[in-house]
Amino acid sequence: MIFEETKLKGAFVISLQLISDDRGGFARTFCKKEFGQIGHTKEFVQLNHSYNTLKGTIRGMHYQVPPYQEIKLIRCVKGIVNDVIIDVRKDSETFLQYVSVELSEQNKKMIYVPEGFAHGFQTLSDNTELIYHHTHYYTPNADAGLNYADEALNIKWNLPVSIISEKDKKYKLINNTFKGI
Repeated sequence: MIFEETKLKGAFVISLQLISDDRGGFARTFCKKEFGQIGHTKEFVQLNHSYNTLKGTIRGMHYQVPPYQEIKLIRCVKGIVNDVIIDVRKDSETFLQYVSVELSEQNKKMIYVPEGFAHGFQTLSDNTELIYHHTHYYTPNADAGLNYADEALNIKWNLPVSIISEKDKKYKLINNTFKGI
């Protein structure tokens, strides 16, 4: 695996190193030793599979509040998405800045999202599927989010929104009042 740190400290885009032969291919998607080299020491305790039928679907911008913060490792295994992470760490030099990366079944990239980040994505093709690894269990009372359309965040979505949940639509605008976590 090749780890490339983004402009947001602790967040990495990970490229898989493919080994191919006549049978097809192979790539390692996790190695405790290699992840340890970027400072990852926590155990992944939950794996989730997201599937989305329509291009333009947005899920996000989700995070969990302390003490239930989680590290996420995300990979698109079918289709293509624009994956977005926002730094919500109140003492960070990059507070409320975001990074977006294209994840697809073709490029086989992953994104490593540290604690203290909101995460979401927009599907760029129909019938997309993503696999998420989490270092903390989903905790409904700790569930929080930022509004995907907040002008203060200025996220550049690739497509018009086709579908978004009522919950995600209703996240409040930050209006210079969001203090972070």
